[in-house]
Amino acid sequence: MIDSRGKLSVRRQCELLGLDRSGLYYQPVGPDAEEIALCHRLDELYTAHPFYGVRRMTEALRREGSTVNPKRVRRLLRQMGLLAVYPKPRLSLSAFGQSVFPYLLRGLTIERPHQVWAIDITYVRLRGGFAFLVALLEWFSRYVLAWELAPSLETLHCLRVLEAALARAGCSAQIVNSDQGSQFTSSEWTSAVQATGMAVSHDGRGRALDNVMVERLWRTVKYEDIYLRDYGNLPEARAGLDDYFRFYNRERLHQGLDYRTPLEVLEETPRTNREGTGNGSLLPAPLDSK
Repeated sequence: MIDSRGKLSVRRQCELLGLDRSGLYYQPVGPDAEEIALCHRLDELYTAHPFYGVRRMTEALRREGSTVNPKRVRRLLRQMGLLAVYPKPRLSLSAFGQSVFPYLLRGLTIERPHQVWAIDITYVRLRGGFAFLVALLEWFSRYVLAWELAPSLETLHCLRVLEAALARAGCSAQIVNSDQGSQFTSSEWTSAVQATGMAVSHDGRGRALDNVMVERLWRTVKYEDIYLRDYGNLPEARAGLDDYFRFYNRERLHQGLDYRTPLEVLEETPRTNREGTGNGSLLPAPLDSK
């Protein structure tokens, strides 16, 4: 828009630009503090009890003194991208323009690095709002190859994480597994994965154990970092998570890895078992600061 004191009126300028005059004067309203607190509590309940549906979530909040109804809880859970892990009717139906691929990990023995990668999105609480964390995990070693903290649930953030993981690992995997979220059933995502020669795998709806490694990662990073540090904004959270993922990959001892670190598992894996589908070293480069 140019100065309203010019020859063109504000109305005419809006007409030429195809804008609604009401939108020109709209002042955005910040998030409601009460609703943010409610979202944070829903995240804590979901992390502790991922099988809780809307009714149980509502009842749990009411027992704590919150005056909420199922409609509000359902809306907030959808806004946060959280879905209870229990079977639901008509599970085979997908949204228009989206494709659901078979789950390829059932009965598969994962015995070497870069055989399977797993990716997911989770809600991250901030004192003044919230954000979404996307992470891609190397299944065999639990190494977090790439991650991004974003203010929205757009597919673009998932594609950036995939690109960063490919560059950091120096190879691709055989399979990339995810849930059936709209980001991972979109044509943009499935085409990008298939273009690298990797196979797309989707969890069954309501099957928490299908992508169990990432679910464990979310519990770990929230209980060991996010809930303890109570980040105030995106830059602060990015810096803190960058430190935490360095610790997670290189220093944190994992019981499921015989008390080794993910990096140690990658380094100790015999060369004959470290066969990726791309070229270059299979040991990831150090995680860059976000």
